[in-house]
Amino acid sequence: MRRLPLVPTLIVAGAAAIMTWLGIWQLHRAAWKERLLAEYAANAALPALDLDPVIARGADVPLAFRRVLITCHARDLAPQARGARSLHGEGGYAYLVPCRPGAGGLAGRIMVNVGWTALPLHDRRFTVDGLVAGRLGAEQAGKPIMLTSATALAPLQPAAPPSIDEVPNNHMSYAVQWFIFAGLAVGIYLIALARRGRRLPPEP
Repeated sequence: MRRLPLVPTLIVAGAAAIMTWLGIWQLHRAAWKERLLAEYAANAALPALDLDPVIARGADVPLAFRRVLITCHARDLAPQARGARSLHGEGGYAYLVPCRPGAGGLAGRIMVNVGWTALPLHDRRFTVDGLVAGRLGAEQAGKPIMLTSATALAPLQPAAPPSIDEVPNNHMSYAVQWFIFAGLAVGIYLIALARRGRRLPPEP
């Protein structure tokens, strides 16, 4: 019986093991993402939350995709522009201003999407001073939280609110890909060994 080549076998075995581990890890990620999406859906179905007392108390509540009310104090600010869609699905630009510029904690992380336009606006400044109602987007630690206002500032139109359907959930397909890669690596190596065996002269 011919001996397997040690180094190539170890390399292929190690690579297949790593790819299998990555596939299993993606399965765990898929289960985590399903729980997260279920939490988002539950948040979206809750009544509107008044964020002012939440911020004042420093309370920790789930915010992603919740409908909220918050008092903003932003005056005469140049907005940030980003690609976005209108309520009717048209492509264009949304304009974002901080709800409470310079504030700390949660209040300082909230950016208000004040509206949408098909064509970019230049040298425009916006004031958001008062109560804003809308829906929050996904929340990530240390990053701004987007609040899409239900009403737009003139001359803008309301932008499409954040949708849970836009949250990527590809972990299961990634897991399948890693398992396929592991199987292919082993399969190709076995084919290579079989061909190598046919080319070698028989042992005495």
